[in-house]
Amino acid sequence: MNYFKELKVWQKAIDLVTETYMVTKSFPKDEIFGLVSQIRRCVVSIPSNIAEGCGRKSKKDFANFLGVALGSSFEFETQIIISKNIGYLSDEQFLYLESEIQHIQNMVIKLQSSLEKN
Repeated sequence: MNYFKELKVWQKAIDLVTETYMVTKSFPKDEIFGLVSQIRRCVVSIPSNIAEGCGRKSKKDFANFLGVALGSSFEFETQIIISKNIGYLSDEQFLYLESEIQHIQNMVIKLQSSLEKN
């Protein structure tokens, strides 16, 4: 199952990581070890867990790693809501990131479901 780079969900998650790093560059410097670090860690966790799950021997293990990726995606979504509420993200940035993470969440859920059926 070592085909993670071919998965659309992994590709979208990598794009989200890149965009998130660009957006969080404008956050206040005093947040570098706070919210910025937390946001970046959880967004990086999404494609990382998808890739790690692909390297596992069973579909059940892969599905479990997708569950971890999904959890990280909800953590990310929570943190961008906080970031918007305190004025670190514009409405446009927030809506883009929210739309992307929700799309990724749906893709992860569908992939996880397909693994559990087989």
